[in-house]
Amino acid sequence: MFQHHLLLIYRNFKKYKSSFFINLVGLTAGLTCTLLIYLWVNDELRMDKFQEKGSQLYQVMENEKTEAGINTTDLTAGLLAEALLKEMPEVEDAVMVSPAYWIASSKLSVKNNTGIQGGGLFAGKNFFKVFSYPLISGNADQVLNNKNSIVISAQMAMKLFHSTDVVGKEVTWENSDMVNENHTLISGVFKDIPANSSGKFDFIVSIDPLMVPESGLRKWESHGPNTFVVLKKGADVEVFNSRIKNFMQSKGVDRRELFIRAYTDSYLYDKYENGKQAGGRIEYVKLFSLIAVFILIIACVNFMNLATARASVRMKEVGIKKVMGASRGSLMMQYMGEAIFLAFLSLFFSLLFVELLLPQFNEVTGKHLFLHFDLKLILALMGITIFTGLISGSYPALYLSGFNPAAALKGKISHSAGELWTRQGLVVFQFTLSVILIVSVLVVYKQIEFVQHTKAGYQKDNVLYIEAEGKLKTNAGTFITALKNIPDVVNASSMDKRFIGDLKGTVGDFNWEGRDPKQVIKFQFAGLNSGLIETMGMEMADGRAFSSQFGADSTKVIINEAGIKVMGLKDPIGKIFTLWGKELQIIGVMKDVHFESMHEVIKPMFFLYNAKNTNRIMVKIKAGHEKNTVAAILHLYRDFNQGGNPSYKFLDQDFQEQYIAENRISLLSRYFAILAIVISCLGLFGLASFTAARKLKEIGVRKVLGASEWAIIYSLSKDFVKPVIISILIALPLSYILTKYWLATFAYRIELQLWYFAGAGFLALLISWVTVSIQAIKAGLKNPIACLRDE
Repeated sequence: MFQHHLLLIYRNFKKYKSSFFINLVGLTAGLTCTLLIYLWVNDELRMDKFQEKGSQLYQVMENEKTEAGINTTDLTAGLLAEALLKEMPEVEDAVMVSPAYWIASSKLSVKNNTGIQGGGLFAGKNFFKVFSYPLISGNADQVLNNKNSIVISAQMAMKLFHSTDVVGKEVTWENSDMVNENHTLISGVFKDIPANSSGKFDFIVSIDPLMVPESGLRKWESHGPNTFVVLKKGADVEVFNSRIKNFMQSKGVDRRELFIRAYTDSYLYDKYENGKQAGGRIEYVKLFSLIAVFILIIACVNFMNLATARASVRMKEVGIKKVMGASRGSLMMQYMGEAIFLAFLSLFFSLLFVELLLPQFNEVTGKHLFLHFDLKLILALMGITIFTGLISGSYPALYLSGFNPAAALKGKISHSAGELWTRQGLVVFQFTLSVILIVSVLVVYKQIEFVQHTKAGYQKDNVLYIEAEGKLKTNAGTFITALKNIPDVVNASSMDKRFIGDLKGTVGDFNWEGRDPKQVIKFQFAGLNSGLIETMGMEMADGRAFSSQFGADSTKVIINEAGIKVMGLKDPIGKIFTLWGKELQIIGVMKDVHFESMHEVIKPMFFLYNAKNTNRIMVKIKAGHEKNTVAAILHLYRDFNQGGNPSYKFLDQDFQEQYIAENRISLLSRYFAILAIVISCLGLFGLASFTAARKLKEIGVRKVLGASEWAIIYSLSKDFVKPVIISILIALPLSYILTKYWLATFAYRIELQLWYFAGAGFLALLISWVTVSIQAIKAGLKNPIACLRDE
């Protein structure tokens, strides 16, 4: 029986080659898209799941009530981990870890080695007991006990020593924020970080040297490291949250409430609005999962439409089988078998395409995905394919197997309005999804264009920055003066933080005349050298910038417009701003600058004059002279810092990195939208082809009676254009709601324009009309005699 069904499937595919080819191409494209998205989604969902204590591991978060609402942060007081471990019986272990940006760009070196760039973390002694980063050598209980210890990755060990047997060897590490080099001894080597880890680092050093009595980390009012806790098995998270909610108040700090979130949720659920969890990367996981389902369903719809459209051709086959005793169930099994067989055939081709496309897909997504045929993937492939076959074959199987045998043999099956509406409804469904994707792609593209071309308040083009190292840290001023003498260097200066993404630290220990003591305001801050504002093309709204001509600028402060606004100051120039008990005079108001992405509102900021400790050197280069000028800058650097190996980066790279996720979404959405349109049009093309073939005699008669070619083309096209117009009318309001929701994630965004929707609708209509017209024109131009003779 099974062989008989296979033979019938083969004969039917051979008999209806065009339908078979269209369905095969559509299902292969749909499955290829679905499998690529499945690999990406699965990788996202696996992030951080390798942690052995994952079910007990939590990150402590903080909600702070401010004038602008509730601000949620993962930056906590430096004393928190130790206090929770001592005072909360539910806590099995706790550790504080620095945010990645504290020492993200560092250099490790050994004797006769120019140094290797890497990112590191400060961490508490029990870091390797809390987190599952296995040690190749060293004891997890002891590796961070010594303040001068360092634990490095196996990869870093190989780069520095060409071996992982390095415990006890000396390593020098430094970054731009350190005045002196730090000589440390390797106390352990950990295995390379897994690909599914959200945290990436090359070394760990003890945080103890930062916990000196005078350090801000020892103040409960501070915001410093991240805090992680391991709860004892069986501990109730809700009860624990209620116990720590007012923990900061017990330490004399008001308006700050604590709660915990699962560490394994921190990657996907990283967005908070007014103190409540509001999504994050999980939104993109859901979005692309939906896109995968939609594209697969669009491909399945093609199969349904073509199968039911060809029902009249298979009437006699059904009639004869029923007369010969075939049950409806056996006929349904046959037609479902055809669909499932075609789905598995499509799976074979889609696996080939996935293997071919994975390198490009990895480049777009920034991942290292590959096809590893473990049980989970095999089950997923089977499930997706069987689902595809069942969805594709369900309606045709029910429809074809339901023919009355007598009527089927006579060829008198009437095509009901329900059948027609079902077929047109499927076309409407296909194109509704396609139009939504077109609008979404357009809106995402326009928003990214807006972000990249809207004035950020500074000039990012042709600006490179260098992390000062070694002797250059104490001689940066002389180096900057020499830089300005290079012919194509427009200007140069320095600051104490990276220009983009490193200004997240906040301070609240300040005051000014007339401040309401109940106000809770947080300021970001940075130290600048003279000339930095001019180098970066930032503008002053009032007052002046820092200048080396004024010897007392160390007692001055510049505040941005957002800061002056929340302070409520009028005529701020000359007013006194008290910071950490020191009086500073406001000498300027800077126009607002986007130091963070446009997802974030511009925050209050102040700038201090700090020429001695500004070790990020910013250099503005004349456009068109980058190559030679960079070579001259590096040559000068090596002269100043003998044996140094400078690391530099262009600022516009940092700017683009803020929108990596959006750029990837934009590019992937573009591909998927094109794919959805192609699959939809493929089905429309097949339907139009079949309809034209079925109406050949009608076309011949009409032409004999005097109908023009254009009248024939119009007659064949109108029935297909109508459902597309309906789909546009349905899709446009839905796409408006979806795109408005996505745009709401940006603090600064485009306004939705009517032409985005009208253009997408027109494009879908044009594509569908061209698709149908190809067959309509071909039929309309056919010789009427040939039409009447055609069987």
